Amino acid sequence: MLLVHIKKYYETVTGEEIQTDQYNALHISPVHIHKNKVTHKKAILTLGNEIVQHIRANHNPYIQYQTDFQPQSERIATEQH
Repeated sequence: MLLVHIKKYYETVTGEEIQTDQYNALHISPVHIHKNKVTHKKAILTLGNEIVQHIRANHNPYIQYQTDFQPQSERIATEQH
């Protein structure tokens, strides 16, 4: 159910619609309690994959590791704009 909420939140905030054709083709939602665990797991992974693919296709995040703020052995990932 969390990924469905994340998808809806993302769409509301960005105004972009995430196409979930593969997830929709599975004909399963978090409220389908009669479906087995394997089917739900496949649906979760499919939905998550489609969300990530959409974000990667429409937003090119550049991540750089910086060591300035932590001891030499620790690294922090920061998003560059």
